[in-house]
Amino acid sequence: MRRLRLIGAILALALLAASCGDDGSDEPVSQPAEPAAEGPSAEPETAAEEPAEEPAPAAEPEPAAEPETAAEEPADEEPAAESEPAAEEPAAEDPRRGGTLVIALSDDPGHFNPGITTGFNVHAVTGSIFNGLVELDDNANPHPDLAESWDVSDDSTQYTFHLAQGVRWHDGEPLTSADVKFTFENVLLDYHSRTRGGLSGILESIDTPDATTVVFNFTQPYAALLQRLNSTEAPILPKHIYEGVDDVQTADANLTPVGTGPFKLESYDIDNEITLVRNDDYFKAGLPYLDRVVMRVIPDQNTQVLALEEGEVDYIWRVPGGDIERLGSDDSITLHNINSGPGGGFCIPTLTFNSDREVFSDLRVRQAIAHAVNRDQLVAQVLFGQGRVATGPINSQMAFAYSDDVTSYPYDVDRATALLDEAGYASGGTRFSIDLLVFSFGVFPKYAEVMRQNLAEVGIDVVVTPLDRSAFIPRVFGERDFDTNIISYCNNTDPSIGVARMYISSNIGDIPFSNGAAYINPAIDVLFDEAASTPDVARRGELYAEIQRILTAELPYLWLVETQFTAGSGANVQGLQANSGHVAETAYFEE
Repeated sequence: MRRLRLIGAILALALLAASCGDDGSDEPVSQPAEPAAEGPSAEPETAAEEPAEEPAPAAEPEPAAEPETAAEEPADEEPAAESEPAAEEPAAEDPRRGGTLVIALSDDPGHFNPGITTGFNVHAVTGSIFNGLVELDDNANPHPDLAESWDVSDDSTQYTFHLAQGVRWHDGEPLTSADVKFTFENVLLDYHSRTRGGLSGILESIDTPDATTVVFNFTQPYAALLQRLNSTEAPILPKHIYEGVDDVQTADANLTPVGTGPFKLESYDIDNEITLVRNDDYFKAGLPYLDRVVMRVIPDQNTQVLALEEGEVDYIWRVPGGDIERLGSDDSITLHNINSGPGGGFCIPTLTFNSDREVFSDLRVRQAIAHAVNRDQLVAQVLFGQGRVATGPINSQMAFAYSDDVTSYPYDVDRATALLDEAGYASGGTRFSIDLLVFSFGVFPKYAEVMRQNLAEVGIDVVVTPLDRSAFIPRVFGERDFDTNIISYCNNTDPSIGVARMYISSNIGDIPFSNGAAYINPAIDVLFDEAASTPDVARRGELYAEIQRILTAELPYLWLVETQFTAGSGANVQGLQANSGHVAETAYFEE
């Protein structure tokens, strides 16, 4: 066993040094992030506070890395100034206490159970209500959260976590190891698509030898566990609240969350506003600094930007690309360039082909659509250059796993037309019609409009259907009533965490953001399983390269673009952890 105990004094120091996990930058224009460096990262790295920093690499983290204290210099995941792995330490005095932070949301979350979804708008709220066993810095290195220390067996088949002392749920009940075991066995492994997709086949058992110790036992080596235990990937839920409910997906408790996090739910005005109030009994001494966090639902991005400029909101998760340069010259606003956040990171908006539809049973039709969609146009007109064309299922910033040795589909109307002719869909007028389901908020309708125009050029009529989250998810993953849809599938630093769930056959079903195409290939199942259990990074890279070759040839999805996000805040707001679900845990207002 490699003993990774963290004594209380060091933990306290880490919390102080973690006072501002701001993964943003003062740079006015976000630059496309460079690919990650290959190979494992043994220790958390910190980036300098220069505004021209390139993004920190999304390297393959050392799974058994010792829980490190946060460095005093900020760590960046993107080209960012003033950003840190967990929090920023004010130079001379303690952060100012009090105040209400107002954050814009693009859509109502619908519920507050982060264990049953990977959806952004749920995690944007619940990241302040719940905790994971660990939290990740900008380089995906694990730091203590509910677990104050952990041990990892030499073969990475057993992980033992030691829970922090004195943690209580918002209703006063103590957190115990039974809560962790219950959360995994009864919620995450059933309903959280990334956890189910990555762990359900290899997690043998969870033992709880005492109230503060949790032991995860795997059937094979699994090196990426520590990167999938934060508040986004594995939020811990209260057993005493959820045990015995008929259906955890529809439980009343989902609207009255009881967490362990820095803030508690005070009120919920559907489609309007969510108010969180400070948890005075939070187990991290001195935190949080704010009195309240108000999440205000503002669906229109332009309205969000205007509200930020006028000081009506203090933080917006996404700044439209066309506004970045202008806002960057405004001294009252700070821009934050980020790759990840609530819901995940390294996102690839993806077109799903419903394999149940006869028209998509012909590979030539899927290939034709791939050639007909002008993805460079999506980058230019929808993302305003803040991203790049995707080459396949793995984001290019996961350098150890990424391969460009794939089947490519450049924009080529003539090739698309020829493929449709070969498939028997006669030219001249409309060849066939398909629906395209998209979320009604954010840039999803803009993606759909460009694609509708592109496909019309080759005779495919596309009926765009915008839906809110509450209608979209059951229609796609429950009823499977769609021809195509666009979803931004977000991941983490390891493909076993967020990529596999889209392709493995065991993840087909009524699980949000799972294998929506209902794609089945036993060889892919085996390759993902082998890659997840192989400790050698180079060999894992070879396996993931083979996965990319197969998937791009078979084309169950069309990977559109790799996105990069720019968030915005009032310049007087410090300590934001924009890369984390704990966005407001260490936030405060400057005097």
